Amino acid sequence: MDLGSLARTHGVRLLALESVDSTNDEARRLIEAGERGPFWIVAARQTKGRGRLGREWMSPAGNLHASLIVSDFGESAVAPQLGFVAGVAAMRAVRAATGESRRFALKWPNDLLLDGAKLGGILLENVGVATGDARAPRASVAIIGIGVNCAEAPQDTPYEARALAALGPGAPDAPALFAPLSDALIETLDLWRGGAGFASLREEWLTYAAQLGADIRVALARETVEGRFETIDATGRLVVATNAGARVIEAGDVLIGPRRAAAGAGL
Repeated sequence: MDLGSLARTHGVRLLALESVDSTNDEARRLIEAGERGPFWIVAARQTKGRGRLGREWMSPAGNLHASLIVSDFGESAVAPQLGFVAGVAAMRAVRAATGESRRFALKWPNDLLLDGAKLGGILLENVGVATGDARAPRASVAIIGIGVNCAEAPQDTPYEARALAALGPGAPDAPALFAPLSDALIETLDLWRGGAGFASLREEWLTYAAQLGADIRVALARETVEGRFETIDATGRLVVATNAGARVIEAGDVLIGPRRAAAGAGL
């Protein structure tokens, strides 16, 4: 496992582990010990991988399990936009590594799809740290966790999952994907600039968006919203046209495709 050339020239560092409980958890421990990044933690295997809302993330050997520590990105209020920064970077990376373009898509807010099935996901976490500055005593350090099914897709998930290996001979393995991903995240972070370039990233994200303009269902805590996926707004919120008017959604799960009969841990 190695960084791309652009990441190396930007001073990004890398810790490659054989096994860890979770790369996000290891990132948190390093932040608590003083690490501020940019610093990647990559593991060949996770024993307690997790996704959004505490869901288990299946982490067999051969898949990509990686987390990037970043700081100095501006106000903590813009930190959720990092999911879109990472999503665009992931799309650039898989397209570069595979030579494919039309088979990949992004599902709001943080999933990577291959032929409509889940290929990977992004888990954002913020860690509050002391700055030693009386004028601004606390700051946020972000963890961008990225998992991609490269060699193997889990079979016991509620929705269909797929791995890059499904592309056939020549499909990139985890190291072949990680190098362009590390470079692409430098590019998108530079473009984003603490939110100043989000409008440009938003436009690119929308070109990759799954089901844009189509009818979707969005599972919220107490209801499921149905309507047409119109866009994401200037802050990244999902805009759905319903019979009762436009709904602007900050957090939820977009449901695409038929649900599997078998239950299981979600990616």
